[in-house]
Amino acid sequence: MKLGLVLRELHRAETSLAKDLLKTSDRHHAEHEVHHVARDLAAWSAAHVRDVARAGAAYDLDLGEDVPGPGPLEPLRTALAELSARRPEPGLLLLADLRRLHRRAAGVSLDWELLAQSAQAAKDAELLALATRCHPQTLRQLKWANATLKVLSPQILTS
Repeated sequence: MKLGLVLRELHRAETSLAKDLLKTSDRHHAEHEVHHVARDLAAWSAAHVRDVARAGAAYDLDLGEDVPGPGPLEPLRTALAELSARRPEPGLLLLADLRRLHRRAAGVSLDWELLAQSAQAAKDAELLALATRCHPQTLRQLKWANATLKVLSPQILTS
């Protein structure tokens, strides 16, 4: 069985999504809604990383349960975001970050689908329950990125 490969990739993808959400939150500190919502969504992905790591133990995988924090550059990113909030370029950077988050969340969503289908075929009720519990949150992350792009892009691109 190759469920271990799916779990390993899902773990990697959720970790990357969590890190990208934290970076976006720090980079766009002046956009309060983006800053706070991205932090909340990153916490969901961090919880998914822990859950996948625990599920991976049944498949002899040693996956870390922690998502590395934003790191030592967080204060610098926040300060730069506040200083440049009135310039047009941060808006374009925000759109680029939201596009990246949308693509990343779409990939994670597909990984949850793969895990759910594989778990069902393997009759692994625990993995199926994990996918059933976590996938809807990933879909909400994806929808948030999409909705935020729709709201902000007209303002940013026509100003």
